[in-house]
Amino acid sequence: MVVITVCVGSSCYIKGAHAVAECFQALISLHKLDARVELKGTFCLDRCKDGVAVTVNGQSLARVTPETAKEAFEKHILTEGGVK
Repeated sequence: MVVITVCVGSSCYIKGAHAVAECFQALISLHKLDARVELKGTFCLDRCKDGVAVTVNGQSLARVTPETAKEAFEKHILTEGGVK
């Protein structure tokens, strides 16, 4: 099981956390990965200055934005995560 955690604290929320989470959820559904990928929210990952803070299986991804969420998903979930 791959676990994606998106910070939804105030700093990340202002920078687009909700849109990032929606993009990840849509991609999980599109690729039919609901049974293999879990999407969670949290209130702080201690990376407030880095934009929307996201982790994949505990590994931090830098500066995920609504515009880069699809690229991050493809790289870190589909490729490196090995779910396909």
